Amino acid sequence: MRTVGYRKERPLSFSASAALLAEGARFNDEIHRLPTGRMTFIPKGVFRFKTHADANRHQLDCLVEGIAQAALARS
Repeated sequence: MRTVGYRKERPLSFSASAALLAEGARFNDEIHRLPTGRMTFIPKGVFRFKTHADANRHQLDCLVEGIAQAALARS
């Protein structure tokens, strides 16, 4: 088995703390900056790939194209 990444387990707290509140607010702001369902940059449809590398390459190509279009729209 291979472990990818790690996650720090946050302790449960029965008393509020300003630091935890600020961290939660930052997390919420970052979540709202993520693309919505309308901006996944991957076209609809069923895609079949021979290898995972082909699928990853397709995903990367779609993301690069979408990010470039979003950057052009903003400027």
